[in-house]
Amino acid sequence: MKRLARLFVSLAMIGLFVGAPFSWSAAKNDWPMEAFEPDLTNLPSLQNGFKLYANYCLGCHGLQYQRYGRTADDLGIPRELALETVVFTGQKIGELMTTSMDPEQAKAWFGATPPDLTLEARLRSPEWIYNYLKTFYVDDSRPLGVNNGVYPNVGMPNVLLGLQGVQRYDQASGKLFVEEGSGSLTPEEFDVAIYDLSNFLYYVGEPSRLERQRLGIYVLLFLVILGTFTFLLNREFEKDVH
Repeated sequence: MKRLARLFVSLAMIGLFVGAPFSWSAAKNDWPMEAFEPDLTNLPSLQNGFKLYANYCLGCHGLQYQRYGRTADDLGIPRELALETVVFTGQKIGELMTTSMDPEQAKAWFGATPPDLTLEARLRSPEWIYNYLKTFYVDDSRPLGVNNGVYPNVGMPNVLLGLQGVQRYDQASGKLFVEEGSGSLTPEEFDVAIYDLSNFLYYVGEPSRLERQRLGIYVLLFLVILGTFTFLLNREFEKDVH
């Protein structure tokens, strides 16, 4: 029985590992971070995040390990619709999501080549991405006219400016504020958009995560059922012994 118990413990640990999310923690930052809880079961959020990424990020940042077709299938988007609405580079639906921007030109424009974002959520954490995208603010001293609360002296322009509006940093309070009516989205709508985009990048970091978590639940349920039958069977054997 002891060996059997140890076996169940080992299998349970395997099941927990299969079902547990895997991510890398981001380096600590002095900026007060807002909490972010990803939700891979929220397909409308992931679909909107996919659309936002294709429209605002893919021009500079590729996903060199992610395919359009796999993404569309995972997020419940018909491939024909995905080809019409998110593939703007003439690529085929089965191709990897790469950017056409020349690395050398990008380095000359921004000071560094824009990184591939496939594993960014695992490298820095989805919470870091969420806060980073929300904390761009006007800074005339910077070459591109913007700075960032989470990533000071950032070399990236605020590509979401049209959605968010003009955001400024108040030195006295140490807080950011958006000029009312300067963006196409309200602050609440912009928060939802950034959540969806961050949620999508969390999915991209490990597309099989949701399936792995589901598998972990099935493994644990199987172990519970198997353990119950084994316990009952062992009790019957002990009756015969006594």
